[in-house]
Amino acid sequence: MPASSDPTTDTLLAILRDTVVSLVRREGPDLSARQLAVFLTCYLQDGNHTVRGLAGDLHVSKPAITRALDRLGELELARRKVDPQDRRSVLVQRTLKGSALLRDLKHMMADAAAEAKKRAATAGDSPRKVANG
Repeated sequence: MPASSDPTTDTLLAILRDTVVSLVRREGPDLSARQLAVFLTCYLQDGNHTVRGLAGDLHVSKPAITRALDRLGELELARRKVDPQDRRSVLVQRTLKGSALLRDLKHMMADAAAEAKKRAATAGDSPRKVANG
């Protein structure tokens, strides 16, 4: 069964597309979808994050989370630190560079949302212009 076209979903997809395009056009390396999911989870959800907790939240394996964190660490977007209360556990910490990326991502999404709104308004005007023209 083909999916119906929902204006809200179409707008959200346009925002996602434009945001991802902005991310890949930036200077520097790109993040995979998994790396971005780990990054956003760490930066948008309060509390301490661990490999085990992230794996559970995202429903992926601990090795997959470890690989994503390895990359985020290389890019200085997150770092790991041994939990002082439980030395067997490793906490994921935010970084200044990661906070800057989150701020940039918010601006990219706001720009994408404004563009999607503009396109929707233009598309909404088109039938009237044709009918009245």
